[in-house]
Amino acid sequence: MTPSLTSADTTSLHGIARLSSLGVIQVDGEDAAKFLHGQLTQDFALLGLSEARLAAFCSAKGRMQASFVGFKRSHDQILLVCSKDLLPTTLKRLSMFVLRAKARLSDASETFAIWGLAGSAVPTALPAAPWTQWREGDASVVRLYPADGTPRALRVAPASAAAPAGADLSEDLWNWLDVKSAVATLSQPVFEAFVPQMLNYESVGGVNFKKGCYPGQEVVARSQFRGTLKRRAYLVHSPEALAAGQELFHSSDTEQPCGTVVQAAPHPAGGFDAIVSMQTSAAAEGSLHAGSIDGPALALMPLPYPLLDDI
Repeated sequence: MTPSLTSADTTSLHGIARLSSLGVIQVDGEDAAKFLHGQLTQDFALLGLSEARLAAFCSAKGRMQASFVGFKRSHDQILLVCSKDLLPTTLKRLSMFVLRAKARLSDASETFAIWGLAGSAVPTALPAAPWTQWREGDASVVRLYPADGTPRALRVAPASAAAPAGADLSEDLWNWLDVKSAVATLSQPVFEAFVPQMLNYESVGGVNFKKGCYPGQEVVARSQFRGTLKRRAYLVHSPEALAAGQELFHSSDTEQPCGTVVQAAPHPAGGFDAIVSMQTSAAAEGSLHAGSIDGPALALMPLPYPLLDDI
């Protein structure tokens, strides 16, 4: 059973959190958008200054090596926000594909400060649709998917800029809201573990099936249109701690894992909530357990968005 929040818990979900686990890849040059368009799962060629993109960077086999929230700070500069533990490897691999493109990639994690905004701390001027961008001076504010009805946004500003207005929000609470949004951020423990649809990326704006080629594009498209996808992302609650990369087991098969924890955070009222990717058959009936069949039982929770049937 999932614990419920008290009114005090709900009040604490309004505020700002400095997000130390995220970093920034900066892409400069007149070919910045064109270059990223050919490498990532979303359309960057048509990216406007008031928009943002959720996107994945995949191997040739279609397995996700990183995920990003990307947006333009100017016509010739794009920032990609990603998990800091994947940034060095991702930057190195992306840089290998630049070739003759007029694009320069760099680690700008020390140049920019990344803040999570929740509840009343989200600017009212920010458009309501996810993956929209609003400029507040030198800061870029990107609307994210909400979590249990709590509005959320990313604020990326020069490191020297003042902190945004709002009460302090712990990073644990922000991480829990991130999990409850059911939009996963890839990290090192699950590097190359999933094709994008295994994290529901096609249903939350992370894949564009009408754009041109990118690494792994054929595998991603085949998974979508040939009905070969047998794993999806789900939300679960556990009475005990969960961690990214942890295996899941189902009562129908005590030996072989049926899924993997993608992202987890402590629930404010006790236990842990997590985004997991697992076999769709395991969600239908039977019991789920973390770590082993004798591990803590997991309770499935409803997704906060519909899965798209028609792309």
